[in-house]
Amino acid sequence: MGHKRFPLFVDLTGRTAVVIGGGMVGLRRAEALRDFGAAVTVVSPALASPAEGLRHIPRGYVPGDLAGAYLAVAAAGDPAVNEAAGREARELGIFFNRADCPEDCDFFFPALCQGGGMVAGLAGDGSNHRRTAETARMIREILKNCEEDT
Repeated sequence: MGHKRFPLFVDLTGRTAVVIGGGMVGLRRAEALRDFGAAVTVVSPALASPAEGLRHIPRGYVPGDLAGAYLAVAAAGDPAVNEAAGREARELGIFFNRADCPEDCDFFFPALCQGGGMVAGLAGDGSNHRRTAETARMIREILKNCEEDT
């Protein structure tokens, strides 16, 4: 069983977030950050699909890319790139999430559930992803019903 994770809700409005990697995982995380108000830059030679409202730097990660960021996400297909981004984030005191290595993360992406003016984030301990996804689906349904009641 993994470590218990403290649910911390942060206002990202206008804060800079850098995502290393433009594949499906990187884009999903970039879009979630954007949807919560962050100014998101994606550093990646290519994007898995077009994405609105994101700044794209079309090249691979280089040290210095995280300068000025509030938080960073490494979701490159190369573990060495993700590790290098993690070193830079720690040196700069930036909150860091690494898609391929939970042990190297300062924060985790929850299953996001929204509706009725509320946001819930659900994170499991990593032992049963299916149970976490099913529970998130149930919470989304409850929040959807809250919207209908308003």
